[in-house]
Amino acid sequence: MSTTERPRILVVGGGYVGLYAARRILKKMRYGEATVTVVDPRSYMTYQPFLPEAAAGSISPRHVVVPLRRVLPKAEVLTGRVTTIDQDRKVAVVSPLVGESYELPFDYLVVALGAVSRTFPIPGLAENGIGMKGVEEAIGLRNHVLEQLDKADSTNDEAVRRRALTFVFVGGGFAGAETIGEVEDMARDAAKYYNNVRREDMRFILVDAADKILPEVGPELGKWGLEHLQKRGVEVYLSTSMESCVDGHVVLKNGLEVDSDTIVWTAGVKPNPALARFGLPLGPRGHVDTEATLQVKGSDYIWAAGDNAQVPDLVGRDAGNENAWCPPNAQHALRQAKVLGDNVISGMRGFPQGEYRHANKGAVAGLGLHKGVAMIALGKRVKLKLKGRLAWYMHRGYHGLAVPTWNRKIRVFADWTLAMFLKREVVSLGAVENPREEFYEAAAPVSAAVRESRPKAKAS
Repeated sequence: MSTTERPRILVVGGGYVGLYAARRILKKMRYGEATVTVVDPRSYMTYQPFLPEAAAGSISPRHVVVPLRRVLPKAEVLTGRVTTIDQDRKVAVVSPLVGESYELPFDYLVVALGAVSRTFPIPGLAENGIGMKGVEEAIGLRNHVLEQLDKADSTNDEAVRRRALTFVFVGGGFAGAETIGEVEDMARDAAKYYNNVRREDMRFILVDAADKILPEVGPELGKWGLEHLQKRGVEVYLSTSMESCVDGHVVLKNGLEVDSDTIVWTAGVKPNPALARFGLPLGPRGHVDTEATLQVKGSDYIWAAGDNAQVPDLVGRDAGNENAWCPPNAQHALRQAKVLGDNVISGMRGFPQGEYRHANKGAVAGLGLHKGVAMIALGKRVKLKLKGRLAWYMHRGYHGLAVPTWNRKIRVFADWTLAMFLKREVVSLGAVENPREEFYEAAAPVSAAVRESRPKAKAS
């Protein structure tokens, strides 16, 4: 970490908003005008819309992350967490990966902590659930599912086999529907290489407390997506919830009980709970309360945007909805980050702040290879609704262009192009989660033998 006499712009969080806001500030800033410092526990930003495809092996996991130091070479990138903020002194406390915490002074602050999985006090969820918020979880889910097929193919115990081939997904929004669609696709392909596993042996279950799935694309396309998944053999239980999953025994509110080693939790997100320690004004659900300029209410040097911010939706309010807020999605995060970056520069130079205003352009979702839904807004009242292969092309085209940096765009499109000619990889690398286990098993007996062979000290 460098010391500087220049003003410091501290960006807390290196996700979508943090990365794009820092890039925008660095682009607009004059040479030597300020120091931009980005603090995040990870040294990379994850493009979350690609996590389902990474879990299914359609995209290399390394291609859905963007290294912060490479993309922000003129910024100071610190790997750690901001634990508290003293607004009176304009000082943040940073806890690095190793070593003691230290204070970091700042002049301007950008809060971009994003969101975490929204969970409920369900018995067994913490011990057995698998999230889908990070690339590590996507890789883990892929390896885990393929390991279950290995397990089912190699056992003679019918109960073990049935448990291994039962996959439960909780949450029917974008993350849940896309993930179960992609994973079912991968499992269907993988089953071709197993002698004792067929798709008919597998049981995929999707659970949601709402009465529909994919609400973001509207009722018509949501109904089509539901029927499509059901035709593929996915059991969908709506208007119900999971009551417990202790030791993998899943109990649903509708009375269904199954045993499963795979319980994937995608039931929404909530603002990062660390916000409660920052002393910022928070909305009823824990979001940072901001003005339309993305300035935190009551402050002229703090901005917030993205999933951790409660940003007024000016377009919705112009239409008569006084309580319209921007939804937490990548479409808004990208555009908010650019406005935020411009406003930080304006605030630093004493110029007026610009307001964030954006009309929803629609939504796209992929449900596996060549399958998807898309709702594209062509005007205030005209919406183009697509389903099937064409919607899937729209989904890939939109997100392929939206992923940050040309480096990652080219790599993602290269993955997709190669997949047209090469078969999907269906190998599990579960051992990467415990890479030292085999070496330890080889080395531990030797070490123990050496200890036993040493002469014992005589008691005095």
